[in-house]
Amino acid sequence: MAIREIQEPPENFAIDRETLAYIIEKARAYDGMVAPDDPSDGSNAADDRFMDALEDEPDNSVTRELGVAIGSLDVDAKASLVALVWLGRDDYEAADWLEAFAAARGRAETSTARYLMGMPLLGDYLENGADKLGINLLEEHEEGFGDPDIDTRGGER
Repeated sequence: MAIREIQEPPENFAIDRETLAYIIEKARAYDGMVAPDDPSDGSNAADDRFMDALEDEPDNSVTRELGVAIGSLDVDAKASLVALVWLGRDDYEAADWLEAFAAARGRAETSTARYLMGMPLLGDYLENGADKLGINLLEEHEEGFGDPDIDTRGGER
């Protein structure tokens, strides 16, 4: 078995590992959400095995938390996140990071949170992109994906 050398992310990669790990974790939860099957459901969470936690309802905090986490990033961090997704879905290779980053900075069609949250498999793309850049999130995973001082009560900046 070959041991892969741990690389450092590109110099202009503007997201710290803890924040990236948090966003990936929230994106995976967001990806797993399903449409509500009974909007007037009055059952007890314990009785329905907490299945409502997976439903995309107004009181589910995952959407807000992911949107605020992305929206709270600065311009370079948002561009890094978009470029990372593009790497993860094979639009670019790791060697083309600067080109992907420049293209992501020039993207201005919608808000970054709305753009990214409209992608199925967002969590997978982010993790694949991080892997391509040699960004090891194993330590953050083992520590339980900390909460990187993001105020999730507000809206996108």
